[in-house]
Amino acid sequence: MGDWHEISGYQILGTLGKGAKSTIYEVRGQDGKRYALKHVIKDSPSDQRFIDQAVSEYELARKFDSPYLRKGIKLIRVRKVIRTSEVVVIMELIEGLPLEQYQPGNMLELIEIIAHSASGLHAMHNVGYVHADMKPNNIMVTPAREVKLIDFGQSCPVGTIKERIQGTPDYIAPEQVRRRAITPQTDVFNLGATIYWLLTKKHVPTLIPKERAGAGVSLKSVERCVPPAELNPKVPPALSSLVMDCVQHDMQDRPRSMAAVNDRLMIAQSQIRRGNGEQGVGAA
Repeated sequence: MGDWHEISGYQILGTLGKGAKSTIYEVRGQDGKRYALKHVIKDSPSDQRFIDQAVSEYELARKFDSPYLRKGIKLIRVRKVIRTSEVVVIMELIEGLPLEQYQPGNMLELIEIIAHSASGLHAMHNVGYVHADMKPNNIMVTPAREVKLIDFGQSCPVGTIKERIQGTPDYIAPEQVRRRAITPQTDVFNLGATIYWLLTKKHVPTLIPKERAGAGVSLKSVERCVPPAELNPKVPPALSSLVMDCVQHDMQDRPRSMAAVNDRLMIAQSQIRRGNGEQGVGAA
């Protein structure tokens, strides 16, 4: 950028992304360190929910102490008269790719990434929160293969019943569509649907067809979910079985915790090591 700009004393280095009412920048602070900065502007009273969501996301990130969860650094409120008109959220800068774009070198690396993701979710559950929007785009992988979960905008306390359907159609759990209590098993489903896509490049059938997401959504009968191993012969049986258990319609039939998920991921790792070694990931 030829002419440097600043927001709340942070020098803008580039744009990382845009949301409905927010922009995320790469910035440099007065301490010389680089951060991610989320800038939310309230243009009308109806935009208050975006302000509230940004504040909630920051306050939630401050509760976490896990290397697998993005850290919140600072919250700045910009006021006009006595009302907040803008918020600036300073966050940990993550240099890497979302798992939607990142290509694991082999099945063992993929399992390691998923295990770290499960550990991050377990840390959230331990402080009483559910992510509620786990998907490949919310798992970041750095060049050093560090894993960071991002986007806590839909996160909520365990047991929350939301007034409206929230989630990503291709990864959403049945209880999210039916507006029932959100629990750690909701994250288990979302993560299972994420693993399914990573292994097959196909989506788990959910209660919301992608093309009908939004207004006027209605429930539909769930199609049969084909086990990943039937679509990709490189998937070890233990991993295929785990994924199918994670995406069970009834949350009581899913693994009880992310610790249980990680235990079964270790079994899948052992199957690979006893079998074909560090085999690839992609479906044939």
